Amino acid sequence: MDSKLKNYLHLHFIVFIWGFTAVLGKLITIDALPLVWYRMLIASVLILVFMGVKKYPLKVAPKTFLILVIAGIIIALHWVTFFMAIKVANVSVALATMSTGAFFTAILEPIWYKRKMIWYEVIFGLIVILGLLIIFNVETQYAYGIALALVSSLLASIFSLMNGKLIQTEKPTLISFYELSAGVLFLTIYHLIQGNFDADFFVISTTDWWYIFILASVCTVYAFIASVRIMKFISPYTVMLTINLEPVYGIVLAFLFIGDSERMKPLFYLGALIILATVIANGIIKNKGKLKKGG
Repeated sequence: MDSKLKNYLHLHFIVFIWGFTAVLGKLITIDALPLVWYRMLIASVLILVFMGVKKYPLKVAPKTFLILVIAGIIIALHWVTFFMAIKVANVSVALATMSTGAFFTAILEPIWYKRKMIWYEVIFGLIVILGLLIIFNVETQYAYGIALALVSSLLASIFSLMNGKLIQTEKPTLISFYELSAGVLFLTIYHLIQGNFDADFFVISTTDWWYIFILASVCTVYAFIASVRIMKFISPYTVMLTINLEPVYGIVLAFLFIGDSERMKPLFYLGALIILATVIANGIIKNKGKLKKGG
């Protein structure tokens, strides 16, 4: 199998896992802030154990360390706003809104990498916004959830661009460890200031513990490291646009695991279909461009 195709299929599998992440976020009964704290803490410990077994060095340059800390805080805020959006709205609305990441990346990537803006990237981003507007117009009761998901989407775009540069010089495991550790430290400081670490904070049901462990191990450690590694071979824009398939996978999984609470109005699915069409169109155009270069 062609290595580029293999990486692209691997990316789709990771996006499928992220779709399941949203379902887990709805099934877990604790609030978004403690949920993200537990997720990042367990994931950090698991990666540290993995790095210890593999005897990977932890040393990084001071400048790189600072960037990793900033990226970790952004990731923590991204996950908090994402899970808050799921809890105040639902999986379908939160995931569909997250698709705006392609639009944010289309604007930010040329600035970040100091390259010219590609016209069709902007057009695809605007089409995604059109799909979002349709969803918003038919699901107005979820306005707060949509706003939270938009913030989460912007943050996801920013840390994707940061990781796109970091992966050029650092190992994915090292990036993941420092970012997740920085995120959990940031949330720990917040919880300490707010006085959240009381007895109730640590009372979690057995079911929630299982869901959190799956979330931290499969949906975070594996998916996070793999997604960072893939950025070495696939551009951040293509990664973000492919992530737009997360609503499709997530909505299907939500139907299977959650049921009628995820049933939306017909126009919602039109908006989601428009978003999906941009993913397919992007793939076709990029493939044609590669074929011409190859010829």
